[in-house]
Amino acid sequence: MPDQGKVQPEHSGRREKRKPAGKRENCYIFKMAFHVEGLIAIIVFYLAILLVGIWAAWKTKNSGDGDRSEAIIVGGRDIGLLVGAFTMTATWVGGGYINGTAEAVYVPGFGLAWAQAPIGYALSLVVGGLFFAKPMRSKGYVTMLDPFQQIYGKRMGGLIFIPAVMGEMFWAAAIFSALGATISVIIDININISVIVSALIAILYTLVGGLYSVAYTDVVQLFCIFLGLWISVPFAMSHPAVTDIGYTAVHEVFQEPWLGTIKTPDIFIWILGGIPWQAYFQRVLSSSSATYAQVLSLLAAFGCLVMALPAVLIGAIGASTAWNQTEYDGPDPKLNNEADMILPIVLQYLCPVYISFFGLGAVSAAVMSSADSSILSASSMFARNIYQLSFRQSASDNEIVWVMRITIFVFGALATAMALLTQSVYGLWYLSSDLVYIIIFPQLLCVLFVKGTNTYGAIVGYLFGLLLRITGGEPYLHLQPLIFYPGWYKDDDRYVQRFPFKTVSMLTSFFANLGVSHLAKYLFESGTLPPKLDFLDAVVAKYSKENMDKTTLVKNDNIVLSELTPVNPRHSLTLSSTFTNKEAFSDIDSSPEVSTAEDK
Repeated sequence: MPDQGKVQPEHSGRREKRKPAGKRENCYIFKMAFHVEGLIAIIVFYLAILLVGIWAAWKTKNSGDGDRSEAIIVGGRDIGLLVGAFTMTATWVGGGYINGTAEAVYVPGFGLAWAQAPIGYALSLVVGGLFFAKPMRSKGYVTMLDPFQQIYGKRMGGLIFIPAVMGEMFWAAAIFSALGATISVIIDININISVIVSALIAILYTLVGGLYSVAYTDVVQLFCIFLGLWISVPFAMSHPAVTDIGYTAVHEVFQEPWLGTIKTPDIFIWILGGIPWQAYFQRVLSSSSATYAQVLSLLAAFGCLVMALPAVLIGAIGASTAWNQTEYDGPDPKLNNEADMILPIVLQYLCPVYISFFGLGAVSAAVMSSADSSILSASSMFARNIYQLSFRQSASDNEIVWVMRITIFVFGALATAMALLTQSVYGLWYLSSDLVYIIIFPQLLCVLFVKGTNTYGAIVGYLFGLLLRITGGEPYLHLQPLIFYPGWYKDDDRYVQRFPFKTVSMLTSFFANLGVSHLAKYLFESGTLPPKLDFLDAVVAKYSKENMDKTTLVKNDNIVLSELTPVNPRHSLTLSSTFTNKEAFSDIDSSPEVSTAEDK
C-alpha cells in the first residue's frame, strides 16, 4: 500500500552491523546472550502465523460450492464486517507505515506535521468508502482491473496492469527489506536470512489459502502490532535519558520540536494516492454486501489513525532522548544515517530486552500483513485479467487456481530478490506508486463515473500521465527532471519539485481521456473518419471482441442480486457476442425479456 507520508531514506536500509566501541565490548557480549531468546520468540510468532494461515486454508477448502479461484481472490464474498475491517486495516498498517510514521516524527525539520501516512491513508479510505466501494462491489467485479477490461478491452487492461503490478511488487520488496534491517538491529542475525525466511512464510500461507489465509492472519497480526507497540511505549518513555515528550513537542531540547511545521510552499505536496490499489479493492470485493464494503472502509480509516498513535509516540520519544546517555553507538541515530530505523532503535536501547522482542514481533507482523496482501493482489490480477480474460477464456477453474499458486510463488520470489539485491527498491516503489495515482486513478474515475469515454481516450490519457510524471524527475532515483515547475530547488545534487506536478499530471490524464474520447466519438459518428480506421473497435463496432461481457465479469451466484445496479442480464451470450461501450454505461431498467428481444 502506498506510504506517501514516509520520509524516504536515500539508502536501502541494508548495512553492516555496527561494531561497538571497545569500551562497550562487555555490553555487546551481554546482549548476545539474549539473541537466542529473541530468535526463539520470532520463531514462535512465525509458527503461530503459519498455523493460522493453514487453518484458514483448510476453511477455504471446506467452504462449500463455488469457484475455487474466486474463493482465493475474494474469499467467496463472505468476509464479515469484523474480519474485513481488521484485514483492511492490517493491509495499510504495514512495516513502512509504522516505521515511516515514527521516522517522520523523529527527523528534525519534518515532525508530526509531515507524518502524512496516517492522515492520508485515513482520508483515502474515507473517500474510497463513500464513492468507490459501493459501485465496485455492487457490480460484482473480482479484481480492480475488471471494469477497465469491461469498458476499454483487454489491451487497455494489460496496460493498466503494468503500473498496478509494479506498485505491488516494489511495495512488497521495500517492506521485506525494511524487515530484514529491523530484525538485524534487535537480534543480530543475517539480514538475508531474515528476509528469506519471512518471505517464505508469507508466501506459503498465501499460496495455500489465498484471501482467507491473508484475512485471518491479518487479525492475529493486527493484534500483535497493537499489543507489541503499546507494551513498549511506557518502558521507552520512562527511560532516564528521555525528556518529557510534551515539553519537547514545542520546545527545542535535543533537536527541533517534534510537532513540526508545514511551510506554505510545501502544503501542495500532500496527495491522496491510496485508492486505486488492488489490495484495497480486494477487501472491498470480498465483503458480503456493498454496504459492508463501505462500512469496513470507514472502520479501517479509524483503525489506521489508532494504529499510528504508538508509532507517533515512539518517534517523539526518539526526538526527546539524549542518546549519549544510552548504550547506543554514536551521538544520535540521524547523524549515523539511521533515522529510518528509529523505531527498532528505540525498542533496542530504551526498552528491556524482553519488551524489545514484543516490539520486534509487532514490526514483523506489520510487514507480513502488507507483504502477503501485495503478493496476492499481483497474482490475482495476472491470473484473472491477463491469463484468463485475455488469453485463456476457456480455462477451467482448477487451471486458474494453479496459475495463481505459481504466480504467488513467482511474485513472492521476485519481491524477495529485489529486497536483497536492489539498492534503490524504495525509490522504485515510490515512482511506481506515483504511476498508480497518476495513471490508474483518473482512468478509474472515468470507467465508474463518467459516460462516454473509450479506449482511444484511455490510451492518450495513460501516455500523457506517464510522460508528465517521468519528465518531472524523481530525486530518490536520481532521475533528473526535464520540466522544471515553479518553486523547484536543488538539494545537494538532487532537484526537488515543490509544485504539485503529480496532481497536475493526474488531472491532465483525466481530461485527456475525456477530450480524446469525445473527439474520437465525434469523428467516427459524423463520418469524418471511415469506420475501418476504428482499429480498436471502440466507437463504431457494436459488438467488439475487445470488450468484456458483463456475464463474464459478474456472476449472480457470487453476489446478492438486490445489490446490482440496473444492468440487463445477458446470460445467453458468450464472449464472442459482447456489448458496446455505450451499453456498458447505460442505466437500463428493464426485464430480461426486453433484453432478449433487443438482442434479437
